[in-house]
Amino acid sequence: MGAHRKGAVRVVPAAGGAPVRDRGRDRYFDTLRALALVRVVAYHAFGWPWAGLVFPSMGVMFALAGTLMARSLQRPATAVLRSRLRRLLPPFWCWGLFVVGAMLARGWMPGWQIVYWVVPLGDPPGSAWGEQAWEILWYLRTYLWFVLLSPVLLRVFRLAPVPVLLLSLAPIAAFQFLWQPPENRFGTGLLDLATYLFCWVLGFAHRDGVLARPRPVAVVALSLGALVCGAWYAFAHRAEYGTYDLDDIPFAQALWSAGFVTLLMYAKARLGTDFSGPVRLRRLDRLVSVFNARAVTVYLWHELALVLAVPLIDRFWAVPAFEAYLPLGSQWFLLAVGWVLIAVFVLLFGWVEDVAARRRPRLLP
Repeated sequence: MGAHRKGAVRVVPAAGGAPVRDRGRDRYFDTLRALALVRVVAYHAFGWPWAGLVFPSMGVMFALAGTLMARSLQRPATAVLRSRLRRLLPPFWCWGLFVVGAMLARGWMPGWQIVYWVVPLGDPPGSAWGEQAWEILWYLRTYLWFVLLSPVLLRVFRLAPVPVLLLSLAPIAAFQFLWQPPENRFGTGLLDLATYLFCWVLGFAHRDGVLARPRPVAVVALSLGALVCGAWYAFAHRAEYGTYDLDDIPFAQALWSAGFVTLLMYAKARLGTDFSGPVRLRRLDRLVSVFNARAVTVYLWHELALVLAVPLIDRFWAVPAFEAYLPLGSQWFLLAVGWVLIAVFVLLFGWVEDVAARRRPRLLP
């Protein structure tokens, strides 16, 4: 959710490890973030329960955000927190004006919890009619809490990096087997934080050079163990949850994301893995740049785009040529129309991210 700043190469001291060279944008991470957003949109269009097993987008996004946060905290914490809030809230408010306005027009009567539409420290309330639009806000709420907690989390992590990283899975295990959080805003927030805590701290580990030290055998063995346990738990409890979709099974999500994202981050830290293809292919590289510069806009507006695609396609049925030659009943066509509408929203509102980042507003970065 954050953005790298371009600049000269500089050496950043890592806690307990080799210095990490800061080179501005990292195309490996940029490509992972773009893939994560594409997977999120496809999942919400098709509802594939196996999508999280193929690519755990949320775990990837939290890990990348953790890396950026650790990098930013080279500066005073208060300045970093102000910067993160400034970058996040204006795009959220812009989007919220339309969503809240539409729900109010449809007769929704909010209570005091509407304050969460100002700063989403809790789940912003909404009507059942608008649920498909606002249900994605759990990510912004969780991201915001991780940002606020990061100055303390990073200090604790640097006291004992490897033990803290491994113990970051303890809260989700405790919630699964020892104490079930209450089914309210507070409990839901705790559960989401626990689910993705390992991924966020893993971002710290990458930034500080900790991931570059372990031998591949140990990392691969632990990662595969987490993947196997996560998949086993999801399928073994399929009857209990009614699905094996990781989004509905927090404990399995935490383990699978931990194993999957560790392999991705370790490949970068130890092996120097990079996605050189997008850099050589100019148009693909440009697309990755747009996704990263407009990540908040794409995430916030994609559900509205998919919702609006349905009545728009319904209008196409009234045109004989469209009915004859377009696959109007295909979910893939819905996804294609959804992406067209996402592009429209990026053009209309993406500049808000530029303003929030104190950059010159542009239609496309």
